[in-house]
Amino acid sequence: MFVLSILGDTLSVHPRNFGAPPAQALTNQINKKYANRILHNVGMCMCLFDIVSASEGKVRYGDGMLWYKVKFRMVVFRPFTSEVILAKVKSSDESGVRISVGFFDDIHIPTAYLPSPSAFDPNERSHFWYNPADPPDDYDPATTTLSQTDLLDTSKSDRWYIEKNDIVRIRVESDEFYDDEPGPPKGEKAVEGEGKVKRPSYSVVCSMVEPGTGVVDWWSGAGGDEDVEMDDA
Repeated sequence: MFVLSILGDTLSVHPRNFGAPPAQALTNQINKKYANRILHNVGMCMCLFDIVSASEGKVRYGDGMLWYKVKFRMVVFRPFTSEVILAKVKSSDESGVRISVGFFDDIHIPTAYLPSPSAFDPNERSHFWYNPADPPDDYDPATTTLSQTDLLDTSKSDRWYIEKNDIVRIRVESDEFYDDEPGPPKGEKAVEGEGKVKRPSYSVVCSMVEPGTGVVDWWSGAGGDEDVEMDDA
């Protein structure tokens, strides 16, 4: 889920911080500039890991600051494809389930990546997996096709809901970076009402179709984790 990325930058130290050790002053500047920031094709920067190298500080004419050329390693959030992680359900709608790991919320599970068969219950505002305890003799989840109407007509006792704040075990399928061009909307985006909805600069698509994935409590009686908790960020 976390990786180390080597970055380089030219950073300034204000005169009021000249009394601090240079390494500490640079650490503060790096965390101030990069922490909680999305870097395109890198990931979400969390905090400085260490400083690899730094030049001697030089004063530029006119500003009085010390400028350093710094090479450093950042702890970056970027889960890799096929990685299995624990997260918490944030919300659900017809398009799928929105997931959060506390410090990052742009994780989405499309309906195609939910357990099969599943459906969205508009009354509960939650998706559910149809998993009957006593299925009919002719029912085979691998071959039986049930429509959304059929699933919504099933007994609630046979529905395993994916509810808000549930702890889930999910598998990373892909991630995507989006670099929004500056300036006014162009073409069709210029139509009133469009162009206002911004895509996240970094998002992750996950799934819960494999055995053992999904709501942790589903598997608590099948040799899984008995108690799993996530701290609120």
